[in-house]
Amino acid sequence: MSLYHFNYLDQLESESIYILREVAGQFERPALLFSGGKDSIVLAHLAAKAFPYGKIPFKFVHVDTGHNFPEVLSFRDQLAAELDVELVVRKVEDTINKRKLTEPKGKFPSRNWLQTFTLLDTIEEFEFDACIGGARRDEEKARAKERIFSVRDEFGQWDPKLQRPELWNIFNGKIHKGENVRVFPISNWTELDIWNYIRRENIALPSIYFSHEREVVDLNGQWIANSEHAVLEEEDTVIIKRIRYRTVGDMTCTAAVESEAATVDRVIEEIVATRISERGETRIDDRVTEAAMEDRKKGGYF
Repeated sequence: MSLYHFNYLDQLESESIYILREVAGQFERPALLFSGGKDSIVLAHLAAKAFPYGKIPFKFVHVDTGHNFPEVLSFRDQLAAELDVELVVRKVEDTINKRKLTEPKGKFPSRNWLQTFTLLDTIEEFEFDACIGGARRDEEKARAKERIFSVRDEFGQWDPKLQRPELWNIFNGKIHKGENVRVFPISNWTELDIWNYIRRENIALPSIYFSHEREVVDLNGQWIANSEHAVLEEEDTVIIKRIRYRTVGDMTCTAAVESEAATVDRVIEEIVATRISERGETRIDDRVTEAAMEDRKKGGYF
């Protein structure tokens, strides 16, 4: 008789699928926040596994800053079509014009913070009562202390001092009218878990996650993509580097890492060898202040 060995990836997968089914059972209008990055792609894969006999019961929502990598946008549309899900795209550009917000300035002007307004407007427009995100606790300290079911008030704000207990995998989604819950099914996964799962499940990813040549500019020791959104100065030198991206945000706030890893196996080898977290190494927007991520989340960020 053969024995079934319960792999740790099976445990993580099972937990995430359980959480996704809890969302479907407890909420009337849930949505899945889909960036086109590896974590949201894994979430989409898990959602397809959680509901194998019908359509995924969530709209997919993408907040388009206008500074996205083209490779990610094309992959987003392709995957949404393959999964036969409704893709809701709302643009930060429209929010800037509607709310008369000030465009960010600088060499690499990031609209990252402005996404919050677009997200909150979208939640109000569709009356979403739950938004599923791909945040993980190993990414950043503010995310490390956030619950899997994270309640936001009627203004979309998060108070880290008012979090609900989550004992024995019991999740309380009861909210008042106007409130919503951010749900993080892969909270307990690490970057390495994600990549091992991608390898096991043979999940396709945008090409920017693998080694490729790209025009970049050195910004305080970090390689930022040269794009139409960059405002370069005379002393800036554009060079071609062989790089890949560990995490995907805007072109203006996400740094690349030098890499020869062109396959999933090679990427995993590099992750095992590194001692710096993916956001710590590559996300400029997290370096604004010591509590940059927590401040954004308190204001309604993903």
